[in-house]
Amino acid sequence: MFKKYFPYARCKSVFDIDYEELYAEGIRALIFDIDATLVPHGDPCTPRVEELFGRTHEIGFKTLILSNNSAQRIEAFIKNIDTKFIELADKPRPGGYIRALEMLGEPKENTLVIGDQLFTDVLGANRCGIRSVLVDFLLKEGETKLGKKRKLELFILKFCNCKDFSVKETKDGKKKLL
Repeated sequence: MFKKYFPYARCKSVFDIDYEELYAEGIRALIFDIDATLVPHGDPCTPRVEELFGRTHEIGFKTLILSNNSAQRIEAFIKNIDTKFIELADKPRPGGYIRALEMLGEPKENTLVIGDQLFTDVLGANRCGIRSVLVDFLLKEGETKLGKKRKLELFILKFCNCKDFSVKETKDGKKKLL
């Protein structure tokens, strides 16, 4: 029943993912959500996010922002990032995900969706057969109240036995996905 909401993997933050390891494993395209994934809802882009996209591009990834936001919001967010985007994506419906694969020119097997919501990012990716990484949602500073949807997500995740994509240091001092 809940399986359609289960991500392929989980990670604390987009900054904790080992992108070099993903590339070595054959992933070539990354589809990101914006709000509560890269920054708290409605916040502008940060230098750290810009650096993340620069680093992923240096590794060789193609990137795309897939968002239910307007083009105006996304264009303002990516003004210093060279990435494609799809606005008003109507997630979790498959159309935006299929269009993203076409725009990236990569098959679903080489693509990874990174987002913060089970009911949009993960469900949409699963409907299209694309692997997804669920990151912990970002709250605005001082924000503590969780909505009903977030509480339901936390309940569903209790049943999820997915990979932990967090970067951890091994005994020999190397960092890897464990």
